[in-house]
Amino acid sequence: MTQTSAPSAPLRQGQPIILDGQPIGLEEVLAVAEQRRPVMLSAEPGFRARIDAGQQFLERLLEEEGVVYGVTTGYGDACTRAVAAEDIDLLPHQLFTFHGCGMGQALTVEASRAVVLVRLVSLCRGVSGVSFELLERLVWLLEHDVLPVIPEEGSVGASGDLTPLSYLAAVLCGEREVIDNGHHRLASEALAERGMTPYRLKPKEGLALMNGTAVMTALAALAFSRCEYLARLATRITALSVQALDGNPYHFDAELFAAKPHPGQQRIAARLRDDLHAPSTPRNSPRLQDRYSTRCAPHVIGVVEDALPWWREFLTNELNSANDNPLIDVEAGKVMHGGHFYGGHVAFVMDSMKQAAANLADLLDRQLALLVDSRYNHGLPSNLSGASAARLPLNHGYKAVQIGASAWTAEALKLTMPASVFSRSTECHNQDKVSMGTIAARDALRVLTLVEQVAAATLHAACQGVELRSQLQSATPTPQRLSDFVDQVRQQVAALEEDRALDRDLNHLCRLIHQRHWSLYDAG
Repeated sequence: MTQTSAPSAPLRQGQPIILDGQPIGLEEVLAVAEQRRPVMLSAEPGFRARIDAGQQFLERLLEEEGVVYGVTTGYGDACTRAVAAEDIDLLPHQLFTFHGCGMGQALTVEASRAVVLVRLVSLCRGVSGVSFELLERLVWLLEHDVLPVIPEEGSVGASGDLTPLSYLAAVLCGEREVIDNGHHRLASEALAERGMTPYRLKPKEGLALMNGTAVMTALAALAFSRCEYLARLATRITALSVQALDGNPYHFDAELFAAKPHPGQQRIAARLRDDLHAPSTPRNSPRLQDRYSTRCAPHVIGVVEDALPWWREFLTNELNSANDNPLIDVEAGKVMHGGHFYGGHVAFVMDSMKQAAANLADLLDRQLALLVDSRYNHGLPSNLSGASAARLPLNHGYKAVQIGASAWTAEALKLTMPASVFSRSTECHNQDKVSMGTIAARDALRVLTLVEQVAAATLHAACQGVELRSQLQSATPTPQRLSDFVDQVRQQVAALEEDRALDRDLNHLCRLIHQRHWSLYDAG
């Protein structure tokens, strides 16, 4: 790897993630995406020997005039077309060149970091026939935070994320654009500035980089973290709503939930009991039954909580898989042609996640509708206005915020149609059954953004409702955990007294939610 003196790499906190072909977790993908941990290749000689063995095996095959898909043949339906020996070195360049047709918005820099890491993890398995130098180049991108600009549209999620991953391959070779210090610039300039020569892909390396599920898996890892946090936040917001509405906290009784033993649903009920200080059901509760958006909150949020373990299993397996084609078995001396690039597991997780997450938005939007409506909020001001009595006719509180939340919820619900059922036959009917996993992941991220917006709106209003409730003579004291949480929120956004535009407040809350700002509940 040719490198001269270069600008210093970005500083990162935390212990390095050492890649040696062993599994890593979704949280480690997130840590790299957020620049909280650096990445290093293992210095163990056995790791490098395993990587080198695959490339050396391919070189021997080529010397023996062996036929290897994508190395001595064309790609896809052109696999029966032999490539002349003198052109084999040109083939990887051709692959990323003709796939340079991505469209749409570019992935975020966090997503781009995750993509590089996920592809690197797969190649470190040692069965893709790539060189150790290629792995070093991928680590270099992360070290220097020089990331490919990856258009998000153009993958059908089988034969891998070919088009978006072509932008990773091209950047290594000094082509197309990178994100460098927050700005788009030519890859050739960013490499040259750091004394790094463009890479020359070896015979199978273009295919190994592009023929995998790295983009959908990276996006799914980011989506998983956001959805996991939203389930916890929706629980806390529900507790605030129950308190603000003077609701019945005994709907979350432990013996009641023992009768329907979904473990995630039970955890949500337990968190609500702890928030509301409602350990057991009294003989006669103050109000027998609240509306479903509070009473059934554990049943809605519990779907997410119960799905998280199997979502994690599917995504972790995909993250740590070798998912390009063909794969190399050095010990058996064979090249294995298959379809591990098919992203069906990721697609299924993302399609189910966006449905479960959109239901969180629907739940919180219904709670907000109760909070602002004086017919149902049990004594709170209309629209939760904090204005004085004299100023009340001029003020409209959260009226427009509830309209906005309803709009965001409707859009989230509209996007829940599964992408995985829309397989299209592509590439001259070679790719005649495809996963649409990347589209499903993009949909899920959009749904999660909308859910975060609804959560921000309902959180803002629920804190207002708790404070207004506490001012009523008949109010029961606010449980300490909820009071402390309202204080934490108030450090970020002020209460609504006279009407003001709330877009800055809501955007700020969305950023905090996206950053998982508040610590919510313990690991249990």
